[in-house]
Amino acid sequence: MHDHIRFPIGQFEPVQNSTPEQRNQWILNISELPEHIRNTVQNLSIEQLHTQYRSGGWTIQQVVHHMADNDMNAFIRFKKALTENNPISSSYREDLWAELSDYQNTPIEISLNLIESIHSRFVILLRSLSEFEFQRSFKSPTHGFMNLEIATQRYAWHGKHHIAQIESLKQRMGW
Repeated sequence: MHDHIRFPIGQFEPVQNSTPEQRNQWILNISELPEHIRNTVQNLSIEQLHTQYRSGGWTIQQVVHHMADNDMNAFIRFKKALTENNPISSSYREDLWAELSDYQNTPIEISLNLIESIHSRFVILLRSLSEFEFQRSFKSPTHGFMNLEIATQRYAWHGKHHIAQIESLKQRMGW
């Protein structure tokens, strides 16, 4: 498979023992994502929004709705990790969620607004966490135990990853 199309910024690689400066950069990336995704998809036609970013992949519209759903799930994972001892985070079948009618029939503006709201709350939370709190963890059914330090990195990467998929498609298509 064309990994450079599926993973245009590469696969996630956690940084162990990151610095406060690196963490602040990841939080800044998270705070800037809503504007970045909005700018990336603005002025795309309905036909363009319904274009798959790769053969067999999701459409741009599905990617945007997935980003909102992922953000909601991530926010809840963080809050559970901060208020419970090593909770088991829920997982979801993102492939099946992407096939539901709301991904097909909901204007992306609704998910863009949702992303803005979640990120506003998420960034306030992230900026308030202590070193100790970033070491709190949860158990992911897909990734095992993960502390909030690594989860913050993964969350920042996830947004950049999907924006890069859309930007790569736009470039390949000359949009």
